[in-house]
Amino acid sequence: MEDRLKEIETAYKEKILSQRAYNLEKELLPIVKEMEKTGIKLDVNFLESISKKINIRVKELEEGIYKLARIQFNINSSQQLSEVLFEKLKISTDDLRKTPKGVVSTAATELQKIRGKHEIIDFILEYRELMKLKTTYVDSLPKLVDENNRIHTTYHLLGTTTGRMSSSDPNLQNIPIRGEWGQRIREAFVAEKGHKLLSADYSQVELRVAACLAQDEKMLKAFREDKDVHKATAAEINNIPLSEVTPGMRFQAKALNFGILYGMSISGFAKAAGVSWEEASKFVKEYTHDFVGIAQYIEQIKEQAREKGYVETILGRRRYLPQINSPSFRTRQAAERMAINMPIQGTAADIIKVAMLRLNRKLKEEKSEARMLLQVHDELVLEVKEDFLKETVELVREGMENVLKESIFEENKHMFEIPLKIDIKTGHNWGICEDYLN
Repeated sequence: MEDRLKEIETAYKEKILSQRAYNLEKELLPIVKEMEKTGIKLDVNFLESISKKINIRVKELEEGIYKLARIQFNINSSQQLSEVLFEKLKISTDDLRKTPKGVVSTAATELQKIRGKHEIIDFILEYRELMKLKTTYVDSLPKLVDENNRIHTTYHLLGTTTGRMSSSDPNLQNIPIRGEWGQRIREAFVAEKGHKLLSADYSQVELRVAACLAQDEKMLKAFREDKDVHKATAAEINNIPLSEVTPGMRFQAKALNFGILYGMSISGFAKAAGVSWEEASKFVKEYTHDFVGIAQYIEQIKEQAREKGYVETILGRRRYLPQINSPSFRTRQAAERMAINMPIQGTAADIIKVAMLRLNRKLKEEKSEARMLLQVHDELVLEVKEDFLKETVELVREGMENVLKESIFEENKHMFEIPLKIDIKTGHNWGICEDYLN
C-alpha cells in the first residue's frame, strides 16, 4: 500500500494527476486491495481437461503441417519455419519484412499477409494460437491458485498512460474472449456454490465519451434515441435510410468509428474494414463531412497538444506528449494518435473508476451479499449470492449508469447529455454468462 500511495503522490507532484484524479486514485486503492485479496475461483479440473483436448488438437496440427511440408522440423523455430515456407514450399515473400539477420519474418502479422497462398499457413497460425493459450493460461493458471482454488491478480491503478488499470501476476484483464478455446478458458472462472457471477459491461462507453467531448450532434442524437450507433453511422456515410444498412456496411462503419478514435490512418482503416485504399479514403472524407463535431474535435485536440505539450481527461488526468512537435513525420503522427485517443479512453477509465467507488459504497450501505472480483477495462465482475441476485442487479445498474451524478463530475456534467448504459450478464461461470432479463 505504501509503494502504491507513493506512486500516486509522485504522479500528483509531476502534474500527471489533478487534485480530483489524485483523490479518486487514493479512494480507490483500498477497494482494489480488497478485490485482490478476494480473488476469483478457478475450476482447475476443467482447465486440465481443456489442456488434454488442446494436446490432441496440437498433435493433429503437427501431423498436418509435416504432411504439407513433406518434412519434419521444429515448428517453433522461426528460422526453420522460414526455410520450409519460403525455400522449400516457395511461398511468395512479396511485401514480407525481414529480420535483422536477413531471414524472412514468420511473425503472425506477416503470416496473415500470405494467408490463402498455401494451406499450411492456417495450420501454423492455429498451432501457434493454441500453444500460446496452453502455456499462458491453461497450464499456468492452475499453478497460481490458493488453498481455496481462488486466483489473485495484482492491479496497477496507474498502469497505463491513459489511466486504465492494468493487471499482472497473472494478467486477468487479458483472458481471451473470442474463439472457441478463449470461451472455454473463461468457463474455468466460476462462482462459489450458491453464488453466481455477475458481469456488468459499459456499452460503447468510449464512443459515448467521444460524442460528448466533441459535442457531435449526429452521434449524440443516435445515442439519445438509443439507436445502433454503428448502423446509424453506416446510414450517414452511405447516404441511405437506416433500414437499408447491410451487415457489411455496419462492419465497415464500426471499424471507422473506432479507427477515427484511435487516429487510424486511411491504410489502417482499409485493412480493418476490408476495402480498397480509394474506398477507405472516400469513407473517411464522408465521415468527417457528416460528423463535423468529431472531425473538429480531432483537429482541436491535436492543436492543444502541440501548444501545451499534453492532453488530459475531464478529471484532469494528463498525458505528456514530448514528441508532438517532432520533425519526424512518423514520430509526430504517432504522438497525434495518442493525443486523439487519450482524452477519450482516459475519460472512460475515469468513469469506471468512479463507478467502482460508487458501487462499493452502495453495496456497503445495503449490506449486500455481493463482492467485486475483477475489473476488465469497461467491465466489472461480481460474485453474488443467488438469493440476492435481483437486488444486486438493480444496485449495479443504478450505481454504474448514474455515475455521472457523482460530485467529482459536477463541473463537467453539462457535457454529458446522453445516458450511460450497461449490459448485465449472469451465470455460474464467466464464459457462459447470459443476458439478465427480469
